[in-house]
Amino acid sequence: MLGMLRTISQEVNAARDLPAALAIIVRRVRAAMNSHVCSVYLYNAETDRYVLMATEGLNKRAVGKVSMSPGEGLVGLVGSRGETITLEDAMSHPRFLYFAETGEERYASFLGTPIIHHRQVLGVLVVQQKERRQFDEGDEAFLITMSAQLSGVIAHAEATGSIRGLGSKRGKGIQEARFAGVPGAPGVAMGTAVVVLPRADLDVVPDRTTDDIAGELIILDQALGAVREEVRLLSARLVKRLRPQEQALFDVYLMLLDDNALAGDVRRLIKSGQWAQGALRQVVEKHLQRFERMDDDYLSERAADIKDLGRRLLSHMQQAHQQTLDYPDNCILVSEELSPGMLGEVPPGKLAGLVSVAGSRNSHTAILARAMGIPTVVGAQDLPYTRLDGIQLIIDGYHGDVFTNPGPVLCQQYQRVLQEEESISRELDSLRQLPCITPDGHALTLWANTGLLADVPRALERGAEGVGLYRSEVAFMSTARFPSESEQVQLYREQLAAFHPRPVTMRTLDVGGDKPLSYFPIKEDNPYLGWRGIRISLDHPEIFSVQVRSMIKASAGLDNLRILLPMISGVHELEDALYHIHRAWQELVDEGHAVTMPAVGIMIEVPSAVYQARDLAGMADFISVGSNDLTQYLLAVDRNNARVADLYDYLHPAVLQALQQVVTAARECGRPVSICGEMAGDPAAAVLLMAMGFDSLSMNATHLPRVKWLLRQMPIQQARQLLQQAMQLDSPYLVHSTLQLALEDMGLGKVLNPGAGVQI
Repeated sequence: MLGMLRTISQEVNAARDLPAALAIIVRRVRAAMNSHVCSVYLYNAETDRYVLMATEGLNKRAVGKVSMSPGEGLVGLVGSRGETITLEDAMSHPRFLYFAETGEERYASFLGTPIIHHRQVLGVLVVQQKERRQFDEGDEAFLITMSAQLSGVIAHAEATGSIRGLGSKRGKGIQEARFAGVPGAPGVAMGTAVVVLPRADLDVVPDRTTDDIAGELIILDQALGAVREEVRLLSARLVKRLRPQEQALFDVYLMLLDDNALAGDVRRLIKSGQWAQGALRQVVEKHLQRFERMDDDYLSERAADIKDLGRRLLSHMQQAHQQTLDYPDNCILVSEELSPGMLGEVPPGKLAGLVSVAGSRNSHTAILARAMGIPTVVGAQDLPYTRLDGIQLIIDGYHGDVFTNPGPVLCQQYQRVLQEEESISRELDSLRQLPCITPDGHALTLWANTGLLADVPRALERGAEGVGLYRSEVAFMSTARFPSESEQVQLYREQLAAFHPRPVTMRTLDVGGDKPLSYFPIKEDNPYLGWRGIRISLDHPEIFSVQVRSMIKASAGLDNLRILLPMISGVHELEDALYHIHRAWQELVDEGHAVTMPAVGIMIEVPSAVYQARDLAGMADFISVGSNDLTQYLLAVDRNNARVADLYDYLHPAVLQALQQVVTAARECGRPVSICGEMAGDPAAAVLLMAMGFDSLSMNATHLPRVKWLLRQMPIQQARQLLQQAMQLDSPYLVHSTLQLALEDMGLGKVLNPGAGVQI
């Protein structure tokens, strides 16, 4: 049976389309179960009926014609219950429904199981027998296994348009299709898709030994030179559209081509006897594996940069034919994985939006898109991007949706969204220099999260009053060794000086098994619960002390540094960290540096720290909640895992209660408390956070104007009433809906969810 399952699974996955897959299933299952009939019924949400889509044993002319509602027939019973049903005498069941077209009256026994994907019933898989037969547990298990196999195929077919397809290139008379992705950069774009295919394919490059090592090294050097020139030209094309700090992203590309990074590794492999293309493939694969294992989205997205450089190098090595593209007005770039270089190749004024099948909101491309104000959707994994060239698209960078061949109604709705965006943007611009103070006089500080120097101008432009989270590990990720004290001092000084006199909260090195350094490899079975954050720093005081010395030294004369310790799980860790920090400060004083002891705070991001928040607050100078990790750990949900990502919700009652507990502990100890992460940048959630008593919110600078606008309209007393209501609810869905309705009733809904009124 296992061999049969494997064979069927392979055939189904290799099927050219959904009808072919269904035909394989019904034919193979009927034979494997030695039954007379096997049929598949798919649920049509528009008609609310289960439609016969494939059969082996019934009259094939009934396919597409026979259907039943969830309240009709045995098929409807299976679908509505979402349960497997076995009947030895199906015709005697009160729900048995006769269709003359199928000849079904001849079949006595019935076994049906629902086809379920992500809790949604997509259809019903049925087998029937002429004579009375008691289907046993083995039969049920086999059919359920086939149903699970089929669910993924059907879900993919629905997403990719195989059921309600994309249609012709022009899309005339074709129903629009919606594809879900991840918001990469906010905004709405309407335009024509331009598909950018990947460069040379590294995956198919074979290993090959060579005796001509000198010749292969020449090929490498020529490719490196050509790609360096490409990157410089692309950077020059964007010079008028980006600030110098934002163009620093291209410097990262050039640095990766240095002999201390990719180039050096490739060179060493060539000298061992591997040809240039094979050496490049091996090095790129090694780097991709390391980056893609990282838990931190911001850092794991460096894999996209490595991949793009690898393809560019291979393209020159192979002297590959370059794709020639025509860029129409309002073009929307679509690719399997967009790179910053692709943006630079679009003529000025023509780029309207970006769609990437892979990637996340922390990719270099998404970072640049946010800086340039280009609506972007990433992670649209079900998008059949190779079929989109030339068709009309609407992309919703707020919700992560891509619409193909939009009809006139959808176009009109999104035109209204664009008009509302322009109106809101003008209003938000006027708030840039105003403080975040409620109508009844309650003040709240709004900070930005940073990691690259390119983040600085955006944060200042949007009125950030400081930095609530500076990711210091970014500097460590871009070198081939631990940066020296003087190198770190220069990096930290740039951030501190850029925001002076505003505070800059610098998180100490937060790496580990989920985001290792190339020169400090860590392999663990469960990196989420492993050697990471403060645990590594305390186990390696020689690294920790240098970093802390560098931060304190960089703050000389500025005195706007705050040091933040990640992943603190108990008092003993904080005690050890404070010892090293005080010792580093004293060393600098003894060496004659005019430095002051900075405030030292801790991140509350693991459940144990919530329960010890009072003890920890009594020892630290301030508290900062890391809402992303705390939510993941409290709910035991990996938000990057598609199977459980919908369970990740920072408005879950357990998360809200934990946050209130932390604020209460900080207040009792007289310590300021802040929060960073996605929750802080959600305007509706920010209302609850303000009501809880958080002193400051730190967020992606993109979200700051909307949060400020809403909080400036929200009296603190009304916010506290909303919080009181939310804390009585037992479901995150109720919390969301309660907040949404209350804020809309107050006339404050326009910054919550742009495009939410669009009817799909």
